[in-house]
Amino acid sequence: MANSKRTLFLKRRLRVRNKLRRVNAGRPRLSVHRSNKNISVQLIDDVNGVTLASASTLEKGLGVVGKNNVEAATKVGEAIAERAKKAGVSEAYFDRGGFLFHGKVKAVADAAREGGLKI
Repeated sequence: MANSKRTLFLKRRLRVRNKLRRVNAGRPRLSVHRSNKNISVQLIDDVNGVTLASASTLEKGLGVVGKNNVEAATKVGEAIAERAKKAGVSEAYFDRGGFLFHGKVKAVADAAREGGLKI
């Protein structure tokens, strides 16, 4: 019996997240979520269970409300790097979840790196 896309996505997400947690203990996690209409990013401290910073295309201040393209992902990546600096975070590990590392997800990571966040 074939696995559904959703089941494969969930298995991939758990595999990626568990491996990253073993390798990067003590560092905050930069988690990406991509939907058909929006993209959002959170900087999460898993030890304390607190979100340190977040950015999304749903924010009017970024000027990309409701867009989900590489340009919007780049703006979100720049915003999260800036907010991470304000929160006192200089390095984190990139959690792509179950999403493949290309296109919009890659654009977020590259923009965050250019903004000064060490991923």
